[in-house]
Amino acid sequence: MAEIIGVIERLWRYPVKSAGGERLDSVEVDERGLAGDRLYAVRDAAGKLGSGKNTRRFRRMDGLLRLSARLGHRIDGPELFDPLGRPVDRPNVFLRAYLQREDVELAREDAVSHFDRLPVSVLSTATLDWVREAVPFAVIDERRFRPNIVLRTPPGTPPFVEDAWLGRQASGEAPGSARLSFVASSERCAMTGAPQPGLPHAPEILKAVVHAHDGLLDALAEVAAPGRLRVGDRLLLMG
Repeated sequence: MAEIIGVIERLWRYPVKSAGGERLDSVEVDERGLAGDRLYAVRDAAGKLGSGKNTRRFRRMDGLLRLSARLGHRIDGPELFDPLGRPVDRPNVFLRAYLQREDVELAREDAVSHFDRLPVSVLSTATLDWVREAVPFAVIDERRFRPNIVLRTPPGTPPFVEDAWLGRQASGEAPGSARLSFVASSERCAMTGAPQPGLPHAPEILKAVVHAHDGLLDALAEVAAPGRLRVGDRLLLMG
């Protein structure tokens, strides 16, 4: 029997990996994830993608979080904004000067996925409220955790309730809604406390999450069935 676990309060799409995103009222979800999410990334000559960390696939490029991007109704290319929120006319020229690297370009996803692990991140307000209480002197905002869906959970919902969703599926209540299959949680890194417009450096956030929950926060999902998601829809947990 389906269980209502919350109401979709906000939807976020991040057209350029590791840059700020855009809020949406509704969005189509296909097998890849939210339409246009992380469809573009800053890529260097070695094929590595700009990120807040260094791994086999990613290269740390400080400053990307101070930028933002918007697709609107376009998928052919994002609109990029500088740290003051001004639109950038020539993204590649701007990025090379801003990052002080001559080998970077704004690239659309090809054979290598731009996602760290899984395509959809869902974060509950219960967990967000816990972070605010655990780190009372830091500026806490969902943008630090880069969720696709912020789910307004009922009063009394415990923090890290996302753990209970793993291994199950959820769907919006409206006909034609997307269905998600929860698989794992995000392993948080230093990007959680990195500065963004309006959000100062706050390394204590990651320390609190590591201490309380082994650094895990949110629920990551695959797309079990394409469809649409809308702000205000109730999310039903099945199975």
